Amino acid sequence: MTEPQVAPYGSWKSPITSELIVSEFIGLTALALDGDDIYWLEQRPKEGGRNCLVRRTPDGKVADVTPAGFNVRTRVHEYGGGSFLIADGTVYFSNFAEQRLYKQPVGSEPQPITAEGELRYADAILDRFQNRLICVREDHTTTRPEPVNTLVSINLKQENDVRVLVGGEDFYASPRLSPDGTRLCWLSWNHPNMPWDGTELWVGEFNADGSIKETRLIAGGTNESIFQPEWAPDGLLYFVSDRSGWWNLYRWNGTEIEPLSPMQAEFGRPQWLFGMNTYTFASKERLICTYTQQGIWYLASLDIQRKHLQSISTPYTEFSSLNVKGEHLLFIGASPTELSSVVEMNLSSGEIQVLRRSSELAIDPGYISIPQAIEFPTENGQTAYAFFYPPQNRDYKAPETEKPPLLVKSHGGPTGATSSSLSLRTQYWTSRGFAVLDVNYGGSTGYGREYRQRLYNRWGIVDVDDCTNGARYLVERGLVDPCRLVISGGSAGGYTTLCALTFRDVFKAGASYYGICDLEALAKDTHKFESRYLERLIGPYPEQRVVYIERSPIHFTERLSCPIIFFQGLEDKVVPPNQAEMMVAALKAKNLPVAYVPFFGEQHGFRKAENIKRALDGEFYFYSQVFGFQPADSLEPVAIYNL
Repeated sequence: MTEPQVAPYGSWKSPITSELIVSEFIGLTALALDGDDIYWLEQRPKEGGRNCLVRRTPDGKVADVTPAGFNVRTRVHEYGGGSFLIADGTVYFSNFAEQRLYKQPVGSEPQPITAEGELRYADAILDRFQNRLICVREDHTTTRPEPVNTLVSINLKQENDVRVLVGGEDFYASPRLSPDGTRLCWLSWNHPNMPWDGTELWVGEFNADGSIKETRLIAGGTNESIFQPEWAPDGLLYFVSDRSGWWNLYRWNGTEIEPLSPMQAEFGRPQWLFGMNTYTFASKERLICTYTQQGIWYLASLDIQRKHLQSISTPYTEFSSLNVKGEHLLFIGASPTELSSVVEMNLSSGEIQVLRRSSELAIDPGYISIPQAIEFPTENGQTAYAFFYPPQNRDYKAPETEKPPLLVKSHGGPTGATSSSLSLRTQYWTSRGFAVLDVNYGGSTGYGREYRQRLYNRWGIVDVDDCTNGARYLVERGLVDPCRLVISGGSAGGYTTLCALTFRDVFKAGASYYGICDLEALAKDTHKFESRYLERLIGPYPEQRVVYIERSPIHFTERLSCPIIFFQGLEDKVVPPNQAEMMVAALKAKNLPVAYVPFFGEQHGFRKAENIKRALDGEFYFYSQVFGFQPADSLEPVAIYNL
């Protein structure tokens, strides 16, 4: 191997190009079994972000199930999830364009089973005993102040027979049928709670006509978050609760609730999406589960009777969509060196087979930066967490006197977490000579309820402090250039970015992806699911209007003194485009360098290949102009005002 070429950070030539990322990459978002067939959902940037259901038969043949023109995606809660169900060779799915439910025997054309109109469906299950679907419905036809959410049944013999089974609460999720078909469990919660704040787990018994009777509250409340209720094969009810301060596994035996494996670890995730799972039953005596500690996810087997948890060794550090058939475990897995894949694992032998990769790219390890889990001090004597990625490119090294620029990433949510799994978008930066710090600021999940609640009433403060202190921590250790610190984030991460650039003087530039700049406008103009989210993060509105203004960057543009680039979907209902446009106008008026890249046909998050590519290259181009380095790639310029 030749000696690495000496070249400034930012100017390194990388094989990990934006074109490579979008042309060779698909998203793998859900996995299900039906008999011996395996199904998964692929999000395809090259098809305009279409979600296509794919089937793998026992002989190894893989084929699309969803015909062209259909997009398997629901808009319940806007974020969706739980968009399809497969049972007995028939697929039931929500089509994105008009949000109708369709029935599709595999090999046939989809046929609608719900009426046209402003109705959305998610998280469906099949009730074979009554020959019906049971699912969450979100009704946008109502004249009430907000859409109405209920649990409904849809008669599969008479599809216009749609009945409300449970109603009256603001939100519902996770309807699950007991093995004998006599009982239904579900989650519900009300404003201002989000599902990670407090939910209730209910069980109801069915009348002979399929209606619900004798409902009973099993667990949960305004200060206890329940996640993923499931009936075991023996008819006992399992769930995840954070009643101990950590999302742990529990069982209701009909009279009392038992903890199964108490530990300072999280067996749950924030329920932004329907259909999430962190455990599944291998038998009535054993379940397979996944949990996280210090930002890393682990796989384990729980002996239910002995309440003994035993780790399962795998090369993966991220797991989702767990399914078991016999001794075979299927899941979507990823690691710091492996992109997301559909994986089949023999639980007896440990043998692993990859059935589908999100990309077939074979990238030389010499271009891959391995994340380092770090802890660093932050405000009030507390500790925050992040993954640090140093620059890595086998072909280059920087001059000895130069330190790398640092890109600080603030994840969305803000109730969420970043991951240690391989991200080609992160490697795009590190292979060009940037260091990256991906921060799990206070308010992130994976570190217990207390850490998650650090952000209560302090959004725009705690997250900003943690991102800035993370950057300072690396500067103090001589790992990055203090004059080239940038911050970037999307949605809530975009808000953190804009607050850091407005209210702190650490960063020299930044990028906001569909970020929030006006909290008051967001409180007045967002969708039902998040319409009261800010009451926990900021305070009740309008009673605390002064705080909303004090934490909104749009009101303090006079404090800005560095360049910013904005990326925005013009059909975004979560953070409307006027948020970005107000900020751009203010920066233009202040004569600061600013760029605005809007995308037609995009919502909250970009799904089209050309827009993902444009945003990635556009942000890199923007920094090259701000800091004066020469990119190795020929990048399409972005119009920068006031530069």
